[in-house]
Order: sequence, then C-alpha cells, then structure tokens
Amino acid sequence: MSEINVSIVLYNTNTEQLNSLLRQLCVYDAIKTIYLIDNSPKESKFEYNNKIKYIRTGKNLGYGVAHNIALGESVKDGVKYHLVVNSDIELSEGCIENMVNYMDTDSMVASMMPKVLYPDGSLQYLCKLLPSPFDLFIRRFIPNVFFPKRRDMFELRHTGYDKIMNIPYLSGCFMLLRMSALEVVGFFDERFFLYPEDLDLTRRLHKMYKTLYYPDVTIVHHHNRESYRNVKMLFIHIYNMIKYFNKWGWFFDEERKQINIKTLSQFGEADSDKRSED
Repeated sequence: MSEINVSIVLYNTNTEQLNSLLRQLCVYDAIKTIYLIDNSPKESKFEYNNKIKYIRTGKNLGYGVAHNIALGESVKDGVKYHLVVNSDIELSEGCIENMVNYMDTDSMVASMMPKVLYPDGSLQYLCKLLPSPFDLFIRRFIPNVFFPKRRDMFELRHTGYDKIMNIPYLSGCFMLLRMSALEVVGFFDERFFLYPEDLDLTRRLHKMYKTLYYPDVTIVHHHNRESYRNVKMLFIHIYNMIKYFNKWGWFFDEERKQINIKTLSQFGEADSDKRSED
C-alpha cells in the first residue's frame, strides 16, 4: 500500500480519545509518520510510539495553520497521501487501507471522506452543497421545523448516503488527501483560524479533481459541536465564515451556483429550480 502520513491537531485534547486513535493508527504499516501538532497552552500527554512526531507550537495557531505544518513535512517525506483527522475519531477495521486502495485506482481523486456515524450509530450528514449565507444562517439559528426541504437539500439527505458521491464540501474531521493535488491547489488557507478551512480546501480541490464521499467504510466521530455550546466559539465561527464569504462571494457567487447544480445532476437534479440561490 502507498505510504501515508497523518496529522492530528491538539488543543486541550481528551487524552483517552487521543490514545485510542493513536493505537488504531499505529497498526497500519503504510503509515510513515503521525504528526501531533500541539496548540495547547500546556504540553499534551499521550502514549508514545516510534511513528509519532510531536511538534509543540507554543500557542494556538489555529486548525489549518497547524495542519499545514504537518503537510509541509509530508512534502519533504515524499508520501503519496496525507490523512487529516480529528482526535475524537474511531476507525473501523481496514478503513484506511480500503480508501487508499481506491485512491490508487483513480488519480483524479484528491480527497475522500468515509461514512461518519455518531457514537449511537446514527448518521452524520457531512456531505454538503456549497453554502450561501442563508443556508448557514437557517442551519445555525432557525428551528428545524422551518425550511426543512432547503436544509435537507443542503445536506443532501435525499441521496441516502449509500453511494460514492463527488461532493464539493466534505467535513474536515477525516480528510484523506492526495499530496500531488495539494501541491497544485495549495494547503489550508491560513486566514481561517477555525471552521471553514475544510469547506475552502474541498472547494478548491473539487474544481480540479474529485472529492469523494466513500460509504464503503465507516468511522465514529464524537462530535462536540463547540460553537453550539460556547459563545466564544460561536463568534469565532461567525467571524471566520465572514472571511470565507469575503473570499468567495456572498449572495452573488456564480461559481457556487454552477458547482451545486453539477453536484445535484449526479442524482438527476440538474434543474436549477431544485437549488435556489439567494
């Protein structure tokens, strides 16, 4: 199997969850190095393994900036793939091998995300269309009984999440990335401290390559949804989304419209009426 590096960004990270993930990762012979990029105010504790390289930043650089440190190391290491993964992930057996083997068969696949479940086994709807400001506003602030069709369309719930799909917005909780594609489009945009860095990177990759949802393997994500429980994190989320829309466009983003229409056309929904734009 092709060589792969892994990066995990730490910030006051749950030690038990981190050690559990590290044990799962270390059994993979194809993994060359696991980079732990520590943004925490105090040094993190973890079970050491000879695959692990610990990098303490000394301050909270942000999610994308920290992963970029590891991605830069992966360029030097000459690995084919790099896995960006959260510390609160549980892998299914054979998950990484299966995905890498698939990417080896199609050089146009730049990024992959597996099926993601909550700990209770329910599905996390992490395949999304490119959002308009209105999509994010209603998803965060408006009760679920309002705009149900728009919410479901945005999260592509009608697809069943049971097939391989080429999606322009995949979650950053687990991103298996092709290094050669990253060297073309660039790493995470470092103007984003937290939240839209996965959206921005997937969008850039999607314009030139395939960014796939791959339901043949599953992971469990202990999703904390910090911005729903912490006012400070909510403001960080809003501030960084403003930066995202300043970069790509607010209500007039023709590229967003065309990418979303093309995405829906996979499911026989090419009619632009299926996807309203604000």
